[in-house]
Amino acid sequence: MIDEPTLTCEELLTTTRCVRRGLDLDRAVDPELVKDCLRIALQAPNGNNRQNWRWILVTDPHRRAQIAEVYRAAFHDRNAAALKRPGQLPEPARAVLASARSLADRLHRVPVLVIPCLELPDGRLPPGNQAGLWGSLLPAAWNYALAARSRGLVTAWTAVHLDREREVADLLGLPPTVRQGALLPTAYPLRASFRPGPRLPLEHVLHLDGWQGA
Repeated sequence: MIDEPTLTCEELLTTTRCVRRGLDLDRAVDPELVKDCLRIALQAPNGNNRQNWRWILVTDPHRRAQIAEVYRAAFHDRNAAALKRPGQLPEPARAVLASARSLADRLHRVPVLVIPCLELPDGRLPPGNQAGLWGSLLPAAWNYALAARSRGLVTAWTAVHLDREREVADLLGLPPTVRQGALLPTAYPLRASFRPGPRLPLEHVLHLDGWQGA
């Protein structure tokens, strides 16, 4: 059993990873613990404090299996060429593909699936830049991932199923006004510690006072 971690703020922010393979698929997760994490998620900023986020918490094994079937179909459609010739991918991409495939193959066994959603007046996404729209949901979803990590759980942020969003919506009985933003499989981890992920140095991505200011 992995004890609940005691993390500094910096450790929490730098070691909350997308965990696809290291999920304990045999250990149950108390839905009340997940609800505690979601209460923290609701403290995230959102536009004009509308709070039009909606959260789908899926624990029923049959429903999880249905969602996983749609997810796998979307995953294989999206990665068909790479899955046929994984050896032609560079090593980092090959490793990510193998990890993502592992999650897709076992998603039905993950004890909790959390789907953050937005409820819109007519369910239509606006044309053009949608940053303001999703900025009222995705910070809360990340709050959930951080809260889960602080309580000894791990998550895997994925949006593959959105390629077949309507199919999942039909399975869950979502009205047309509700749009999904991500999928967060949630479980206990198989190991206790995580390191920061590989990232480019700040100097490679920082531009000062405009694009040419780097």
